[in-house]
Amino acid sequence: MTQDNPLIEKRSYLFALRIVKAYKYLTKQQNEHVLSKQMLRSGTSIGAMMREAKFAQSRADFINKVSIALKEANETLYWIELLHDSEYIDDKTFESIHNEADEITSILASIVKTTKENSEKYDCNISEYFS
Repeated sequence: MTQDNPLIEKRSYLFALRIVKAYKYLTKQQNEHVLSKQMLRSGTSIGAMMREAKFAQSRADFINKVSIALKEANETLYWIELLHDSEYIDDKTFESIHNEADEITSILASIVKTTKENSEKYDCNISEYFS
């Protein structure tokens, strides 16, 4: 894994747990089911795709799976922003969860970019992202 973030798989898993807890809060306390379900789906998908990427069959498959995780992270940002702007989540909660989603998005974008660049230069070892 890269020196910058050796724990993206763990970090995306812990983020998924936060999303599940936020979903529980939104459905039970705020009685909001539609937007929160979308956030749940995309927010938990990030870690699932990183788990799949760990056992990618090729460099191209790895890039594809991390790219999908990146798209899901970006979508999760959208749902978090919408929930905040529609006043289902407060500013403090929004800032915390949005910052984490934004950081994960940046890390995933960096992994995709670096892997693409490295695959053009030399044989890139996918397992370096999960050690």
